[in-house]
Amino acid sequence: MAKKERPISPHLQIYAWGGHMALSIFHRASGIALGAGTLLLIWWLGSLAMGEESYILFQTYMSSIYGKIVLFAFTTALMLHMCNGIRHLFWDAGKGFDLDATRRSNYLIFAGTVIFTAAIWLLGLGLIGGLS
Repeated sequence: MAKKERPISPHLQIYAWGGHMALSIFHRASGIALGAGTLLLIWWLGSLAMGEESYILFQTYMSSIYGKIVLFAFTTALMLHMCNGIRHLFWDAGKGFDLDATRRSNYLIFAGTVIFTAAIWLLGLGLIGGLS
């Protein structure tokens, strides 16, 4: 019997990468990061429950450059996941599927992530707003 040539399925090298593909991957990655980031919440609550010494250790770590990087990454993941989740709510309602709307929402998600993350950090650092 002669070997039958079968068509090759399209793969990642064939598709032109777009913002929607990157956002799909980032949305999944940010969901995983948020899941892992809940360990910070558990650590924070546990340190509160275990007393002042434990809480000071938590505060010391979170105040270090490494802790701030982790918190910044967590904030960015949260904002990206939130912005992309809002788009998914529109998609669930059947809105925004055409190419132009998808392109616009890609830019809005990236811009919203940057703006909201910056605003949270600037507010938290007391550089804007009325926090002291």
